[in-house]
Amino acid sequence: MASLHPKRNSQTTRSASRPALQLPVTFRALEHRNFQFFFGGQLISLVGTWMQNVAQAWLVYKLTGSSLLLGSVGFASQFPVFLASPLGGIVADRYNRHRVVIGTQVASMVLAFILAGFTLAHRITIPEIFIIAALLGIVNAFDIPGRQAFLVEMVGKEHLINAIALNSSMFNGARIIGPAIAGILVARIGEGWCFFANAVSYIAVIIGLFMMHVQPRIERPMGSPLEHIIEGFRFVSNTEPIRALLLLLGLVSLVAMPYTVLMPVFADRILHGGARGLGILMGATGVGALLGALTLATRTGVYGLGRWVTVSCAGFSVSLVLFALSKDFWLSTALLVPVGFCMMLQMSSSNTLIQAMVPDHLRGRVMSVYSMMFMGMAPFGALLGGAVADRLGAPLAVSMGAVAGLGGAAIFGMRLPAMRGEARRLIIAQQMVGGEPAQEMSARVVED
Repeated sequence: MASLHPKRNSQTTRSASRPALQLPVTFRALEHRNFQFFFGGQLISLVGTWMQNVAQAWLVYKLTGSSLLLGSVGFASQFPVFLASPLGGIVADRYNRHRVVIGTQVASMVLAFILAGFTLAHRITIPEIFIIAALLGIVNAFDIPGRQAFLVEMVGKEHLINAIALNSSMFNGARIIGPAIAGILVARIGEGWCFFANAVSYIAVIIGLFMMHVQPRIERPMGSPLEHIIEGFRFVSNTEPIRALLLLLGLVSLVAMPYTVLMPVFADRILHGGARGLGILMGATGVGALLGALTLATRTGVYGLGRWVTVSCAGFSVSLVLFALSKDFWLSTALLVPVGFCMMLQMSSSNTLIQAMVPDHLRGRVMSVYSMMFMGMAPFGALLGGAVADRLGAPLAVSMGAVAGLGGAAIFGMRLPAMRGEARRLIIAQQMVGGEPAQEMSARVVED
């Protein structure tokens, strides 16, 4: 059931959280006090998260030297997202999203401290890494839908597009800094201190969350959790624009995104850059992704984003093929910039379009399906990519996945014109329900 007073709640939240300061259009979501706390805390925390991701991948590679096990750890960390995200969506729609996000951040901090403790005590083995990765995946299954659905409560629908873009910018700004720091720390003092730094970084985001003043939602959905899960899947299945966006996202996550788990192989065996080179390569992807997110942040509407999804998916695939064929370290580093740029444009544009079309009372459940496609398909891709790389080599595995992604972009592009009308109706309906001016009622909001 939707909020009983959506317009009044939206206006109350905005008036309570927005200071008098008026910011440039690219950063307009930061006018909201709650989003300021969220943005600052997450920026610090995500630097630590990326440090842990790079250090963990390097630790697995150092302990085993196996492409297959690199993919297997990726599978263990993300497969729980696929299984448990529907439950995470239910929790996000039935309970206080603010408290849900606090809980997931505390749990992530505890797991990071445990991983740091085992590593610094020189007692870490592959089974412990697998267990901690799987537990973190369960936490993420609740964190991603909760955090994505919480954005609208921090900024309202008026600034939701900008908040999504700035959230992606923050994620990828950390993606530049974190791997670079991790590459230095791993080479000099070891992986354990990277894990410890990540654990400490969660303190910033937890403090920021406790400092927020969030208007509680009035609605309390009735019915069983199973009925609500089915309702969310039925909405996605019956809504062609959202279904198409999620299928393309799932395909790319399955066949093209595994290049990230194979990055230690490229850094060491192919490009001969070692741990420091791994940090540089990951940072280059982050530079491109940050530029992509900032590009989206300059937009004030969703007009044309459907075409952006098509073009960026194709650009991501082509850039990835060129990266896989490169044998030069600095050329490979340069090619990862457009890889990151196009990847982020596709992911953030898809997120923006979906959130613009989904009703508030279904937001958590639909974003849980988004989580399943974005992160939940990645473990299957990581396992598949690791196995193919083990048999045929990492360059061929990455190239094959990129070509499949290019095919998906072509199919989506051909179907896009037929989806314009339904997408426009959904977006206008959500603008009107949220009490926002439907400024694009007479224009095409999704362009082929």
